[in-house]
Amino acid sequence: MNRILVSVFAVGLCFALGQALQCYKCDIGLWNLCLTSEITCQPGEQCFSGVGKAAGFLSIKRKGCLAVEDCNKTSQATIPGDANATIYSFFKKCCNTNLCNAATGLPGTSSLSLALASITALFVANILV
Repeated sequence: MNRILVSVFAVGLCFALGQALQCYKCDIGLWNLCLTSEITCQPGEQCFSGVGKAAGFLSIKRKGCLAVEDCNKTSQATIPGDANATIYSFFKKCCNTNLCNAATGLPGTSSLSLALASITALFVANILV
């Protein structure tokens, strides 16, 4: 009986470890450019996408894992000694499914890409024949 319980526990542990949250990571992105990689979050963290403005006009982005208590909050960095001089304001939005912090695309983008690829393939096939 003990062997069965140990086996069930071991399988459950392996399953729990295999279920760690996967997120996209981008340390800093400017405008719409954010080079990403994939990371695994620690327990108590969720995926986040952060968007902000630096100096009032420069769009900055970040992605990664974030402690749950820091989710869905806006943070501001100010010049030391001058609380009214904001360097940047940054909002971090969290989600809790694998790779949920991907950039949102335009509606129909995948269909448009598929259509363009199909037309290009047909065009190339006609040239080669």
